[in-house]
Amino acid sequence: MMEWLKKWVKKMFSWKVRVYVKDYCKRNGLLTLSVLAVVTGCVLGFGLRSINLSTQAKIYFSFPGELLMRMLKMLILPLITSSLMSGLSAMDTKASGRLGVLTITYYLWTTFIAVIVGIMLVLIIHPGTGSEKDGHHSGSGPVMTSADALLDLIRNMIPSNLVEATFQQYRTELVSIVQNTDTIDSQANHVYVMPDYHNPQLGHPVFLEITPAPNVKYKVVASTSKGMNVLGIVIFSATMGLLLGKMGERGAPLVNVCQCINECVMKIINAAMWYFPFGIVFLVAGKILDMHDPAHLGEKLGMYFITVLSGLFVHGLILLPLFYYFFTRKNPFPYIRGLLQALVIALATSSSSATLPITMKCLLENCGVNRQIARFVLPVGATINMDGTALYEAVAAIFIAQVNEYELDFGQLVTISITATAASIGAAGIPQAGLVTMVIVLTSVGLPPADISLIVAIDWVLDRFRTMVNVLGDALAAGIMAHLCKEDFEKEGPPAATPTPTDANNGAGPNRRDTVISFGNQSVAMSDCPLITHRCDYVYEVDGENMLERPLACYNLCQV
Repeated sequence: MMEWLKKWVKKMFSWKVRVYVKDYCKRNGLLTLSVLAVVTGCVLGFGLRSINLSTQAKIYFSFPGELLMRMLKMLILPLITSSLMSGLSAMDTKASGRLGVLTITYYLWTTFIAVIVGIMLVLIIHPGTGSEKDGHHSGSGPVMTSADALLDLIRNMIPSNLVEATFQQYRTELVSIVQNTDTIDSQANHVYVMPDYHNPQLGHPVFLEITPAPNVKYKVVASTSKGMNVLGIVIFSATMGLLLGKMGERGAPLVNVCQCINECVMKIINAAMWYFPFGIVFLVAGKILDMHDPAHLGEKLGMYFITVLSGLFVHGLILLPLFYYFFTRKNPFPYIRGLLQALVIALATSSSSATLPITMKCLLENCGVNRQIARFVLPVGATINMDGTALYEAVAAIFIAQVNEYELDFGQLVTISITATAASIGAAGIPQAGLVTMVIVLTSVGLPPADISLIVAIDWVLDRFRTMVNVLGDALAAGIMAHLCKEDFEKEGPPAATPTPTDANNGAGPNRRDTVISFGNQSVAMSDCPLITHRCDYVYEVDGENMLERPLACYNLCQV
């Protein structure tokens, strides 16, 4: 049967067509399957809504999608720790400091620009005009102040328990304590005249005792919330990486372990990516099955949905590519084309942290970004760069104000822009994390946090699109940093890679300590060494102007 099929294909299609199809499947086969999976999931989800599946049946149906999310979340911790430690350990202290300052400054700047775009659009479109609030709310949610939320962000930067930080975050809770007033000496303090039923002109006085409102006080309680403390892990891993780089040979074994872990994670990703299209179908379809009446949501929140999508479109497809072109003078869209696989995964999972392994793979294989830069910029971006979340929080806060017919002055708009930028930094890279930090923005301008229930029903859809913008912003930032820091991180030329005693004595060698491994007729620096097994002949250690021959030391090195 297979032989007959091969003969039929050769007869029907020319050699050029077969070569083109084969080459397309190699380059874009997985991307095409992922896009088809998203479309299939949408069609399947809307098609099964008429069956009215039970809650248990929906859980069973969404099980393959749940496995996809668990698989991606499993790789977050080893990828962040290994990439930051191995990447920063190979950097020069001055170069890593410059890269860190440029990266964080760029992230804060783009996040603030995203907030400004969202505020301008929501003030122009006015999506909250004419919208009505429901008669009830789903709950007031946790009581939290802006100061407590910002202090929690700083506390999470320095976790008290590193193991606990892998699955929990610190969170301050304000527990209400109701103190009843003393009613022993209470007496009638109101008189109500009740009309006579037979003679309305007469009335009977009724003495009423009105109980005063209870005295409510709040007690600060240290608590935790589920979810990885990515910010604390990133800061710890970055510090460890910088110190390992200064330790030299003593830190080399741990650096090699981190490089091996990083390579193993990337191999796991390569093997697991063929499961992604299958899992995406059920992940998207399961979310659509859980959605409430789409027609009612479209009528109630249609303009709000359009406003947020317009802001994400302007920021993601116009401003961010313009920033990339301004700094690099290169066409951004071929670069973005190499990121399509990561963007599709972001759309399906709505988690920038879960998409981090795929984004790393796309940058290294499709976009050609320097490994050291990608290992630093992407984990930091997945933690603090939330352009889409910041834009969404600004739009949602002003939308809630418009629904409540609450006029915001210029000072309050400035407050929203600052708090939305700060709150987005503390938002975890998990689905719908923006709803938690939304409390900070609402309380900063005196809006009721309970009104978050107005936008909860449609938040899961917008969460997917703003995650795409977050991932796109991280990847474009890596490309910009690779261009700006090209001279600091470009591969060393022959004088630096294969130093001679004459060059070293003349000061041509690098100032920082490096180890050169020579095998055959080739010599490479340890920081750029590929996987080498039992091929070392001798080792030179270059320290300033001196070059000393060391005893044989074979490291099993690998670099992703």
